[in-house]
Amino acid sequence: MTLTDSSSRPAVATRAQRLHRRFPAARVLGNGAVLYWWAEVAFVGIFYFVYSTVRNLNEGGTAAARRHATQIIDLQGFLGINVEHSLQHWALGFRPLIIACNYFYGSLHFIVTAGVLIYLYHKWRDDYPLWRNALAIATGVALIGFVFYPLMPPRLLPAHFGFVDTLAKDPAFWSFSSGAVNKISNQFAAMPSVHCAWALWCACALVPRLKHRWAKALAAVYPVCTVTAIVLTANHYLLDAVAGFATLGIGYVVARLATRAGRRPAVSAAPPS
Repeated sequence: MTLTDSSSRPAVATRAQRLHRRFPAARVLGNGAVLYWWAEVAFVGIFYFVYSTVRNLNEGGTAAARRHATQIIDLQGFLGINVEHSLQHWALGFRPLIIACNYFYGSLHFIVTAGVLIYLYHKWRDDYPLWRNALAIATGVALIGFVFYPLMPPRLLPAHFGFVDTLAKDPAFWSFSSGAVNKISNQFAAMPSVHCAWALWCACALVPRLKHRWAKALAAVYPVCTVTAIVLTANHYLLDAVAGFATLGIGYVVARLATRAGRRPAVSAAPPS
């Protein structure tokens, strides 16, 4: 006979709560794992500090970054998707669009991602560990590209390529040419696009969980808007976006294999008696 007592699920949570009662603000998952909001904030802060440090210490040489940019342009030409210059040239005739892209690029990357993390933590606590880990792993994988494939973005190419650094020319929260940002930011960390990886992560996490169709539509279109913004501001090539999406795919697959919190059965079946 197999023992399957559904009433033992609350007992698992209760035991976990007693075990962790000495720590404040515990959130017990369905399988008994425990999360603390302050530990999550500390983890995110430490992770992003390490990520930023590694990202900005491995800038690579200008010659290599320029050579890699030429490779990307040639490959996109072969694929028939070398459209960044023509798209930006068209958009420069609509200054409000460029300004909107500047603010979008410079702010929503952090605001929306942080908001989705908070939403998952409070509303979908059993799903939160998987999606948190997928985001962290994808972001860590992106460092491989930054270290081994420094890439000069379109805005830094010589003038004869015809690109404009819109963050420097038009209103924006900040620009890469400003003193502080220029000193601390690795401007050759373009492949893959973390903006695009994070945007697709937000969409994948939100669309199945939002109730209203208009909210689902906004979440679904967010990665499209992100790709538009990175291209029109000349911060990335289209292949940077593709690589960013692929990076998220890797992060999600690894997270599915590695994450246990919130996913294991609450009660294991006992062997037949």
